[in-house]
Amino acid sequence: MVLGLLTAIGPFAIDMYLPALPALTRALHADAHGAQASLMSFFFALGAGQLIAGPLSDRFGRKRPLYLGLLVFGLASIGCALAPSLQVLVVLRFIQGLGACTAMVTPRAVVRDLYTGPDAARLMASLLTVYSVSPILAPLAGSAVASAFGWRGVFAVLCALAVAALAMVAWLLEETRPASVRRLGGWRAAVDGYRTPLADRQFLALALIASCAVGCFFVYVANSAFVMTAHYGVSPRSYALLFALNALAVIGMSRFNGRLVARFGLRRLLRGAVAAQAALMLALLLMQLAGGDALGWLVLLLMAGFGLNALILPSAFVLAMERHAGLAGAASALIGTANFAGGAIVMAAVSPFADGTPLPMVAGIAACSAVALAIALGRLGVPRAAP
Repeated sequence: MVLGLLTAIGPFAIDMYLPALPALTRALHADAHGAQASLMSFFFALGAGQLIAGPLSDRFGRKRPLYLGLLVFGLASIGCALAPSLQVLVVLRFIQGLGACTAMVTPRAVVRDLYTGPDAARLMASLLTVYSVSPILAPLAGSAVASAFGWRGVFAVLCALAVAALAMVAWLLEETRPASVRRLGGWRAAVDGYRTPLADRQFLALALIASCAVGCFFVYVANSAFVMTAHYGVSPRSYALLFALNALAVIGMSRFNGRLVARFGLRRLLRGAVAAQAALMLALLLMQLAGGDALGWLVLLLMAGFGLNALILPSAFVLAMERHAGLAGAASALIGTANFAGGAIVMAAVSPFADGTPLPMVAGIAACSAVALAIALGRLGVPRAAP
């Protein structure tokens, strides 16, 4: 539970912030693009900062970088609550993201320190379950806080969350990387630590599969509000409920992860889940191309496809990190950064074609799932010895 709550800090700081954007825009005399810049600065730091946090956790243990990251996150949250201008807020949100990235890297590394195989997959699925609650609870909490205390109150709550996380790490989380196995050396050694996983084609394939799965959902996040409200005429409240269905699908499917891994093994399960997701998304694309523009089918097929991420992501993470126990922090950082980078690239690729209709969004999602299937079929064969 501690690891799951730590993993949710970064996404919670994004999702809880969304309902406060209109009020923030008015208060700081900014436009919509400026307000989005404060969101994107956090997003960029959360993704890229993992490349720093990963080697730190291999060098200094899992807890010490967490202490530093959560402290930075909390202090930056206070700064955001007091920000006098949008420019200051953008900078502080970037610093806040750098602090939050340690809470993204460390839980995956701790799982690799303690478990392998089916046990690791079950725990990864549990982390994903807690992570998936964020899109449901965070916007509701953010809306309530912003209504009662204004947009600055959201950052006060995030600061309190950092304090609670620090207490959990101090009292409930044991150090899983003893001093005897920590990597020595400075930044050159940290950079060298990335060479081994980057030279492992199996690791790269699995990281790309995970990135494609995340990219599918990022395309949905970036385009679904316009598609649902403008094209289908869905109310904002109904859209929030439809959005939450995807998170509920992930939560529900994650309950079967352990049983399926035990029965089929990680590789077979991953291949099957990727194939099923690709089939669902390609079927939805063909339906759109054939003129079948029904909201019910769109919601149902997307919900089923995104639910399979509860099988794809834990299996891909575990298999990718399985052969890199001594570099679990660096491996976790590479996977996390690849997920954010892949999602950003896919969103940027789909954006020029967005016209308010479902087709560009569905085409982008289907393309991601097809690429993941091609990689899975080409690379997930008999495992080779670790380099």
